[in-house]
Amino acid sequence: MDRIELADFLRRRREALQPEDVGLARGARRRTSGLRREEVALLASMSTDYYGRLEQRRGPQPSEPMLAAIARALRLSQDERDHLFRLAGHTPPARASRSDHVSPALLRVLDRLDTPAQVATDLGETLVQNPAAVALLGDQTHYAPGDPARSLHYRWFTDPAARARYAPEDHDRLTRSFVGGLRIAMARHPGDERGLALIAALHAASAEFSARWAEHDVSARPSDERKRFMHPQVGRIEVNCQTLVAESEAQVLLVYTATPGTEDAEKLRLLEVVGAQEFAAAPDGAWEASGTARS
Repeated sequence: MDRIELADFLRRRREALQPEDVGLARGARRRTSGLRREEVALLASMSTDYYGRLEQRRGPQPSEPMLAAIARALRLSQDERDHLFRLAGHTPPARASRSDHVSPALLRVLDRLDTPAQVATDLGETLVQNPAAVALLGDQTHYAPGDPARSLHYRWFTDPAARARYAPEDHDRLTRSFVGGLRIAMARHPGDERGLALIAALHAASAEFSARWAEHDVSARPSDERKRFMHPQVGRIEVNCQTLVAESEAQVLLVYTATPGTEDAEKLRLLEVVGAQEFAAAPDGAWEASGTARS
């Protein structure tokens, strides 16, 4: 680990970013042109002290998930992300067709949205959420890499609480959509080890999944669909989910909106006001009050 070069790289990338680049308000009293350390820490979901020590050349070696979070917070390109990993003493992730790295362009779109939105892989793994999405859906980004529960598709077939968040009349349709989406994803990348591991874990954990998989249905989700959530604080809320597919087809941007003037739109507005601090999900998947938020 090269602490001197790592600190210099982090500082220069932080100072090159403007608050508007990451969806933050500039504020009237800002004297520096770049981001503050505490803002990067907030975006990366880590303590300001931890991030500050990295820039001060005295921090511990960051883990790979921590580096990935910093890369997203600083809107690094893949080349810059790989450089960050090397400076921290890690081998950069392989540039496979499926990656946890979210492009700066996609993150810029996410930053500018004033409605719940998140980026997920075609395996159902949520990579990043804006605070409104955390408030609506709970924190879906805390799962460790390699944990099959990181995929909503896995949780759907193994965790009753995951299904309880959706209206019962939608369960059968969503089951077909999740299985069909996995079928399409695996056909697109048939040798992908990450996808194969997820499918194997699903077969081992769920007879229902195995039966559905055997039907070879490829009814993937439409690009615009209605979703009905059963939220623990605001109750039933119906939204449109618009799916924007990234160029690699291995990541999607999911945007949730409600018809203006409706009760559902008012509930979304309420969630935005209260924020993710009230409605973030606990690590075990249960909804409870929390003091964390994610940009």
